Amino acid sequence: MDTLYDVRVFDSRHIRTFHEVVRAGSYSAAARELGYTQPAITQQMKALERTVGSPLFIRVGRGMRLTEAGETLARHADTILSSISAAQAQMNAITRLRAGRVRVCAFPSANATLIPEAMARLAAAHPGVRVDLLEGEPPDSLDRVVRGACDITLAFTYPGLREETPPELVEIPLMEDQMTVLLPTGHPLARRRAVKLGELSGERWIAGCLRCRANFLHECAEQGFAPDIAFTTDDNLVVQSMVASGLGVAMMPGLVLSFLCHQRVTGRALDPASRRRVSAYVLREHLEIPATARVLEELQTVAANRVGC
Repeated sequence: MDTLYDVRVFDSRHIRTFHEVVRAGSYSAAARELGYTQPAITQQMKALERTVGSPLFIRVGRGMRLTEAGETLARHADTILSSISAAQAQMNAITRLRAGRVRVCAFPSANATLIPEAMARLAAAHPGVRVDLLEGEPPDSLDRVVRGACDITLAFTYPGLREETPPELVEIPLMEDQMTVLLPTGHPLARRRAVKLGELSGERWIAGCLRCRANFLHECAEQGFAPDIAFTTDDNLVVQSMVASGLGVAMMPGLVLSFLCHQRVTGRALDPASRRRVSAYVLREHLEIPATARVLEELQTVAANRVGC
């Protein structure tokens, strides 16, 4: 047996007019209050009755009274109009950046550097916009945007590796992040301004996330050696502590130098220079959302001041 679903969609203009007719007591009085002609009021009420499928008013002498359907609609009209007004107010706040929420996922060194500066700028200009911060490494962080688990993700790519980006995403390049090596302060090469990767072929190494580790192994292979990886960890502070304790050296992104905590660790650039590209990724349709677009603008501004880091 087929089931017929009867969905009634009300026109908010008709509901407003109906509400005024009930309040004023007649079509003519409602027309004066709303600045309409009486025929216009009559036409709107007929259209609303067609939507409802029942008369809303009946004539009683020179006046009118509500039918049962009219009384039911009248009880809900205030709530309907209040909800519409509240929705309009909230939408205006969002489009004018007085409100809004953006979910941003970033890898640890970006969360410790780019994100705080960008969010401080955002908070100063638009204090009503809220940002939920998440942490994740690519490629998982890219998948989060595709799944709708976040609105923006910050991720990095290495020029020597083949790394595919989901086709649904728009890439917004932010900066080139120069790779460095972290050495114990007393290390003989710590006195140099830059270090060749091959000069550290005999060292024990501390490796990072899967993507960073793959690039590290690739660059070591380019220099003709296979590194002795003694420890692996995604935690940048743990890497610093291990290097400070003499457990090994590490190849790290330049952003990490911005929050280098240990006095017994020294960061040095690689010679020749090695860089990774840091970008923001977003679904194309999200570029039209004012709060998301403004977060991207702030990230671009902050990243531009760190080019060559």
